[in-house]
Amino acid sequence: MLRACQLTKTFGGLSVLQEASIDFHPGEVHALMGENGAGKSTLLKMLAGLYQPNGGSIEWRGQSVRFQSPHDALSQGIAMVHQELMPIPDLNVAENLLLGMEPVNALGWVDRAELHRQAQSWLKQLNTDLDTHQPMRRLSVAQIQVVEIAKALARQADVILMDEPTAALSNHEVTALFSAINTLRQRGVAVVYTTHKMDEVFRLADRISVLRDGQLVCTKAAIEFSPESLIAHMVGRELAQVFPPITTTPGDVILEVRGLTREPSFRDISFTLRRGEVLGLAGLMGAGRTEVVSAVFGLTPATSGEILLQGVPTRITCPAEAIAAGIGMVTEDRKGLGIVPAMSVGHNLTLAALPQFSRSALLDAAAERCATQTATTDFAIKASSPQQAIRELSGGNQQKVLLARALLNRPAILILDEPTRGIDIGAKAEIYALIGRLSAQGTAVLLVSSELPEILSLTHRILVLRQGKLSAELDPRQTNQEEILRHAMPQ
Repeated sequence: MLRACQLTKTFGGLSVLQEASIDFHPGEVHALMGENGAGKSTLLKMLAGLYQPNGGSIEWRGQSVRFQSPHDALSQGIAMVHQELMPIPDLNVAENLLLGMEPVNALGWVDRAELHRQAQSWLKQLNTDLDTHQPMRRLSVAQIQVVEIAKALARQADVILMDEPTAALSNHEVTALFSAINTLRQRGVAVVYTTHKMDEVFRLADRISVLRDGQLVCTKAAIEFSPESLIAHMVGRELAQVFPPITTTPGDVILEVRGLTREPSFRDISFTLRRGEVLGLAGLMGAGRTEVVSAVFGLTPATSGEILLQGVPTRITCPAEAIAAGIGMVTEDRKGLGIVPAMSVGHNLTLAALPQFSRSALLDAAAERCATQTATTDFAIKASSPQQAIRELSGGNQQKVLLARALLNRPAILILDEPTRGIDIGAKAEIYALIGRLSAQGTAVLLVSSELPEILSLTHRILVLRQGKLSAELDPRQTNQEEILRHAMPQ
């Protein structure tokens, strides 16, 4: 049995976990639930040897242990699947999956054929047929996640810690993962699981521990919770309404896209976006949603087609031009394209609006600090100070920084690509309310989401992409999830 005994952790004077004590049993799926910044990932990282506790201890198989590194934990049978993926991009799938466990032949050389055979065997347990010869850099986020999970399975660990493992997975891949987790449970493996998806918790968990503001609130059998009571424990209050009502009527067309194409990602995409409108972009992973909005923002410009802003043809070849034209964006790739990890919260927040705080060639530090403090308060960003490194914040608080940054320039058009991925229910409700307020103020919002309840509840119209082409335009008040999926599925 693995036991956390009054574990405590602080960063930069900010307490993120306070005297948390939880037992994890063999053959059990134990879910850790809580808002972003509640301490879930921090607890997992201490159990995995990534962080050293400032107080308390870890007991493993009845003995007090101190893991100085992930290798220490792994050698004792504790493996972790991280929320932030860490592949070695220039190695292939098999080399990543069996890194440090490569089979060797009689001469002591790596047996390449056996390496790929074993890798394929572990991947089959997740019902996937990835080519084990291709380099990791060519894989999608979802495919990389599958490899990371298979890597943990290959270690045959007694405890597997999973931090948001389904955040980037398709429904097919999630089903395969759940099947693998049930197999692990039957083998007597302890699975510790964090997620923000309520349906997953009640499908998988045997027990649930709730953390709030770094403190353990309770641990109970999953059947003792209802979704409503679990949310109340997590946020410390009842959430009367998660999705705000749509009360605005869209105005004039502010953005028009005509025949936008970038082969092979998408082709002949045409649509309009009106002031105050929330336009949803739905589709399966790989359908081209992110690629389309990235073209509009100039991250990866289209090779043909036309973008019109307020009826005027506009050429956007980079994000700086998009920002100057009144377009803001929150990318789905928070780590790769969003934050600058080595910089502070404050500098990350103002990065796209530095001209606002410049006097000739000099930065007005006082004005920047004032704007940062206002945004930190308005968005309830949990940080010890604006000078804290953004890499030390939880994923949800990093996302709030990116939202605040996108809005600092007061864009007329805001692109939100998976804005609630990896975000807890309380923070989701805050973002939903923000989208409602922006719409009421006349901001046009282009929303990409894999969460169909979000698409149905927040938007005025829905565009569905299938294999890089628009397959349907739907009224969210007259459709359902099944119809969206029917238009999204390949034919």
